[in-house]
Amino acid sequence: MKLLLVRHGETDWNLAHRYQGQSAVSLNQKGVQQAEQLASRLSHERIDAVYSSDSPRALETATQVLNLQEQAPALQKDARWQEICFGVWDGLTYEEVEAKWKREVTAWYADPVNSSPPGGETMLQMSKRLQSAWNDLKSNHEDDTVLIVTHAGVIQILLCMLLGVELDRYWQFRVAQASLTVIQLYADAAILDLFNDVSHLKVS
Repeated sequence: MKLLLVRHGETDWNLAHRYQGQSAVSLNQKGVQQAEQLASRLSHERIDAVYSSDSPRALETATQVLNLQEQAPALQKDARWQEICFGVWDGLTYEEVEAKWKREVTAWYADPVNSSPPGGETMLQMSKRLQSAWNDLKSNHEDDTVLIVTHAGVIQILLCMLLGVELDRYWQFRVAQASLTVIQLYADAAILDLFNDVSHLKVS
């Protein structure tokens, strides 16, 4: 399997440094432009299947890519590819959260694999839903080129899972908006061909 991992384009909440998590946030104007540039980059790539998080920002990015595909497969929405749930922190700025939940933030930063924001999920819980989605993907698309349009946290955790990296080292993978990461999957190995590539994004 050839796996194309894409992070959604920019949103206003990205600019405001707000926790987005699983909130229904759409792309801003720059985010739409980024998605269009990504779509142009992928327009000559044969894509057999497209999966997307069911968040608006991911779906809008995926739709732009499909608009430029000569033979576009159906877009398949799957909530398992959603970003980590930040619970009551969703929609708040980093500063607002640190001011009100200093103890919880400290605990979460120290061990995000096993601790969670209030009302949110741990990275271990997130990895389990991603493992479920990944198992289905492997069963259905063994020799296909598959595009997944998702979120930074998902790509970080999936890279850890596929490359045998401990989950608590997720932060060592920096994932930019509208970036492309490519992994080749074999029966007993995963090879990272391309990581966090944004060469298709033009400065406006």
